Amino acid sequence: MRIPALSLVFTLAIAAPGFSQTTMPLWPSTPPGAPNVAAGQQEDDTTKPTDNMIAGKRVARIGFVSKPTLAFYPAPTGKNTGATIVVFPGGGYQILAYDLEGTEVCDWLNGIGVNCALVKYRVPNAGPFPKYTQDLADAQRAVRVVRQHASEWQLDANRVGVLGFSAGGHLVAVLGAHAADPIYPAIDDADKLSARPDFTLLIYPGNLDQDENPLALRPEVKPVALTPPSFLIQAEDDPVKVENAWVYYEALKQAKVPAEMHLFANGGHGYGLRPTKLPVTHWPDLAATWLRTLGITTP
Repeated sequence: MRIPALSLVFTLAIAAPGFSQTTMPLWPSTPPGAPNVAAGQQEDDTTKPTDNMIAGKRVARIGFVSKPTLAFYPAPTGKNTGATIVVFPGGGYQILAYDLEGTEVCDWLNGIGVNCALVKYRVPNAGPFPKYTQDLADAQRAVRVVRQHASEWQLDANRVGVLGFSAGGHLVAVLGAHAADPIYPAIDDADKLSARPDFTLLIYPGNLDQDENPLALRPEVKPVALTPPSFLIQAEDDPVKVENAWVYYEALKQAKVPAEMHLFANGGHGYGLRPTKLPVTHWPDLAATWLRTLGITTP
């Protein structure tokens, strides 16, 4: 089933090296929910010269996103496994680390034969779900739009997963628990499709444990029967707290959701896929093995 033709947009296009890209609005008209930016605020790369670099390179910190988009990066012909991963960059729900945790991820995924759908979801907001629902609406919509394009983009609609970093990891966990919830009114045929991912990857996730009790899970991310198999990475010295991974993994186990977790002694937070001397930065190899084990990347 095809969706109506949408005009393509190329605002702040940051392409993954070497691969083609199609970028489209996530919503055919005004996104549902209250506006998240003040009048006159324009989407922009907010990175300042004084901001920290990662692995010696600059990070594109995209702010004031009010018109969410989906950028599709197909895996190369002849290598395409048919699997697709929808990517949600982190940034504390304030900005999106759009290259470090976005386009560079698509480059890696395409290299292992996985299609990538990169989501520029709305930021900043008034606080993560359930206080604010626009980001979850964007996440549900993104998975549905990918499935609606399955035939056109030569995808397997039953092998669509999600990957999120930091706040994006929280969004992935929220989606895993609330994929079937009616967060926004249906607007077209895409919204008749399932928003449940077939698998999830949470990379140094945040906001999963309770501030006052790090060993307790936040109720909005509690796994349910529909929560898909999950993969987690975190470092013990992560200032966002390694307990985020611990408590979520334990909840997945209690819910009998298949899960794999890797904890590292060092690594901090926000390293993306940029390799350093620290073992944690080689987590993509572990993730690729997990995907093969699940049969996700088996053509």
